[in-house]
Amino acid sequence: MTAGQAGRRRKRRRRRRRLSAMYRKEKSILLKDSSLALYNNMSVLPLPAKQLTYFASLQAKEGSLGVGASIITQAAWCVLPSRVLLVLTSRKGIQMYESDGSIMVYWHALEGLESPPGKAVFARGIAATGQRFVCVGTSLGSVLVFDVPAKGTNVTLSEVLEKHCDSITDIAGELCEQPEGVPDLVTADDSGALCVWFSGEKFTLANKIPASECTCSSVKLWNGIIAAGYGNGHIRLYEAASGILRAEVRAHARWIYALDLAPLSGKLLSVAEDSFVQVWKLSPSPDSEGIEIQHCHAECVTDTMICGARFCNPEGSAFAVTGFELSEIIHYVLV
Repeated sequence: MTAGQAGRRRKRRRRRRRLSAMYRKEKSILLKDSSLALYNNMSVLPLPAKQLTYFASLQAKEGSLGVGASIITQAAWCVLPSRVLLVLTSRKGIQMYESDGSIMVYWHALEGLESPPGKAVFARGIAATGQRFVCVGTSLGSVLVFDVPAKGTNVTLSEVLEKHCDSITDIAGELCEQPEGVPDLVTADDSGALCVWFSGEKFTLANKIPASECTCSSVKLWNGIIAAGYGNGHIRLYEAASGILRAEVRAHARWIYALDLAPLSGKLLSVAEDSFVQVWKLSPSPDSEGIEIQHCHAECVTDTMICGARFCNPEGSAFAVTGFELSEIIHYVLV
């Protein structure tokens, strides 16, 4: 071993020790009913100036039997440079509200869309990208691109992206300006296929990552890296510009339901049916063009199918989770 290799190894060991910090469970936020067993069933909007944090999680009505009881399929805040919208998707269509939910800004109906016999039409997968776009997926595999003005209700459907053959499961975007040649939107579907896009007046396909052996249920985009969670419990890291697989980890024993990324630290949060919450750290590999993924922390929410998880701030020093038949949002903070 050369001196340089030994030095790099020591640096990696020190970095791993720094990453071994623990999160502590804080007081939970009680819910009236249980959270629904839906992918990515949590959204968080931190408001530092007001020292507030908004949480959104879809719940089953009392006495209902699960997903079929609700027509709402996802709720998420879309943070654009000029405004913040609360976006709801459902079997009926897409609703956009001001961030506090007080005023409806826009309604897009899904009625009239042709679907195969016996297949329901619904919207699922929500993300903001670029300076003014909100993208929403559908069960038909299309992605609707909405052009959102800085204020007012003049939202328009500017484009429909049709490169998927299966239902959209999740969408992720980046708002900050990317270096030339780096895409800023990724869409995932039930077959495990990913489409990577450049946003703009006309969205263009950068590359398509082929279907996998299982569904890609959750996807995130950070600094040109795609983090994708799958039904087999694996997390895969792809280079967005090329679609090359850079790393893969067997993160969970069962189906992954949600991922989240803290943009200021590169921390990755993953939750699954196996009742475990995992926190990881992403970073470029110092010895190659690859990506390092390091395990930082694990929590078990006993006998709970965890279906929603989000960091509560850009640094990733706090996160919240919820699960099916769990009538609370559990909050953790870095010790």
